[in-house]
Amino acid sequence: MCMKKVAISACLLGKECRYDASHNKNESLLKKLDGYELVEFCPEDFAFGSPRPTMDLVDDGKSIKAISNKNSQDLSFAIKGYAKKFFDTNKVDIFIGKDRSPSCGVCSARVYDSAKVLLSDKGAGLMAQEAKDRAIVCYDAEKFLEGDI
Repeated sequence: MCMKKVAISACLLGKECRYDASHNKNESLLKKLDGYELVEFCPEDFAFGSPRPTMDLVDDGKSIKAISNKNSQDLSFAIKGYAKKFFDTNKVDIFIGKDRSPSCGVCSARVYDSAKVLLSDKGAGLMAQEAKDRAIVCYDAEKFLEGDI
């Protein structure tokens, strides 16, 4: 039997790569993934380091962009570039992202309009969207734990 390959947010594995240089290590998730081949990722840490200013997803009417809350800079290019390279290099069966992340949230990321009014709390982060576009099976970590996978 072939071992499934899972792309997983590095913070869920315990890497201190969140915006505040902390982690979201999830022992229950790791236990459930025992026997899978795990491939960690973190586009934000790779592109901007940790700690770093927070960002939000903003729908400007043409596209959804990752915008820095510090200086309103569009950070999308770096995240999307990382995601494309990651998936071109790593053939994965499953993508597990950190819930609510503007990069990794699968169906829980908050999307705002340009005035920072919340449009949705069910959006996909930029890396998660790339995984979805490639027809990779995608889960937010909390949903994966709830499921019968």
